[in-house]
Amino acid sequence: MRSISRTTFIDVAVMMAVVLVNPLSPLTPYRPFKAPSITDKVLISYRQPALTADSVERSLRQTEAQLTEIRYYMKSHNVADEGYNQVARYETALEERKAMLTRMSAWPRDRRRVVVSRDTIAAKDRPLTAVSMPYGHWRAGQFRRGPLTGAAITRDAQGRVVSVVYRAGRVVSGVRTDSAGTYRGQMDQQLRACGEGTLTAKDGTYYEGYWAGDRPHGFGFQSSPYRPVRIGEWRDGRFLGEKMRYTADRIYGIDISRHQHEKGRRRYAIRWADVRITSLGARHDAEGRTFPVSFAYIKSTEGTTIRNRYFLSDYMNAKRQGIRVGAYHFFSLKSSATAQANYFVNHTLFRQDDFPPVLDVEPTDAQIRRIGGDEELMRRIRTFMETVEQRTGMRPILYVSQGFINKHMDGAADLKQKYNVWIARYGQYRPDVRLVYWQLCPDGKVEGITGPVDINVFNGFKMQFDEFAETGYYSNHP
Repeated sequence: MRSISRTTFIDVAVMMAVVLVNPLSPLTPYRPFKAPSITDKVLISYRQPALTADSVERSLRQTEAQLTEIRYYMKSHNVADEGYNQVARYETALEERKAMLTRMSAWPRDRRRVVVSRDTIAAKDRPLTAVSMPYGHWRAGQFRRGPLTGAAITRDAQGRVVSVVYRAGRVVSGVRTDSAGTYRGQMDQQLRACGEGTLTAKDGTYYEGYWAGDRPHGFGFQSSPYRPVRIGEWRDGRFLGEKMRYTADRIYGIDISRHQHEKGRRRYAIRWADVRITSLGARHDAEGRTFPVSFAYIKSTEGTTIRNRYFLSDYMNAKRQGIRVGAYHFFSLKSSATAQANYFVNHTLFRQDDFPPVLDVEPTDAQIRRIGGDEELMRRIRTFMETVEQRTGMRPILYVSQGFINKHMDGAADLKQKYNVWIARYGQYRPDVRLVYWQLCPDGKVEGITGPVDINVFNGFKMQFDEFAETGYYSNHP
């Protein structure tokens, strides 16, 4: 065995001395420090109803606008949908804020001043807050090793001060204020927002929901004075759209054309007595459930020359099975809107208990440019809708994609407010229209029908559906 040199012994001795002297070393005997005296603390809280009449009125209008969006969500969702109870609690908080602002708007100006209240709390009654460090924590002037349980102050990797609650050394929750605002909620071990939490921004924006890696991720809702309320699915800080659970208490329907009867040279009949939805398409998990077909829209016409040869038979057979029926027209940019409206009405059967007629608008961007742009297209849509309403006595529904609304309808607020909208909703959804139907998929499966079928869901429940069936118009915005 090789002998150990004198130099090596000296090195080892120095290292041992350093370890024993280091107060953070696990080999150092525990020596608690005497806690310093802590004076009584004066807490100053401010109540500031010192708002001008204009700012109170502005805040009241913003709160009312947010409540309108929240009520829309509450009307078209129920407790089966994720986050419903969170949104319901926030609706209550907004109602309370509205009541407070309403009272404040009636206050005389001499009451709108800063009120300062002071309260003194004895040091012995204050909770002991620790300062968390990498190898232990300080509490009441004493350094302690081992896992921490209770409230503590620490810093994250970005140097931000975070008030944290620990349990056996694991982060449970925290509060952090930085340039983005104040976050309150669950955190991961790196002190990043993770799990359930809220963020109150300095500009008045409020987010409540799920987080991952300091970004909204999962279900959540955001209320802001500067944009519509956004409720639904978030991914890595980006809002994807409203989320719905497709449960048995939803109202489902289909839309069909000649394509459900013809596959190449082969012809197929629809067995209307057997129709039942067996799949909501690849994007939506029906969890093995099947659903009745409560309504069916049948293509009747296209442009001024095309008619669906199967319309009348499908219309009559669906009605015999107790299915609510409506007709739709596929819009063309090659003929006038008035001529198309008259062609649709002249070649379509309308009865008193039918659902409102639908205009299906699906032009390409190039086609829209060729006719002169969005303004010309909206003019043609208005003409068609008004003509059909005058001739049938029913207010038509506008069928478009979400992308079409986002890209082409910014200048068509009147259309979005007057008419119910049916959206092809395979991805995102923005609730700034009077939505009556969502088209969930183009690849659903229905017993009794050959091939893929468009599946749709009514934007509400039985009570709202019955109201819509009676009136022909769904005012889902309160």
